[in-house]
Amino acid sequence: MRVLVDAHLPKHLCEFLSTHEIESKHTLDLLKKNATPDHEIIQIADQEECIVISKDSDFLDNYILDGSPNKLLVISTGN
Repeated sequence: MRVLVDAHLPKHLCEFLSTHEIESKHTLDLLKKNATPDHEIIQIADQEECIVISKDSDFLDNYILDGSPNKLLVISTGN
């Protein structure tokens, strides 16, 4: 399993996932870092067959309307 963690979640999540043998990448690892636009994150995740993990509702909206990214896990927590 491969995941791409969005900027709205901590990079520490990648470290945690790797301890459970889940290959992970954070947007900080990308060329444009946390400034990477959502459409580029989606493109990278789809090309690399990653699950996008995000708190950003824009990803959910895009998934519902356009079916992309191909795989999405939305984290919803209270304050």
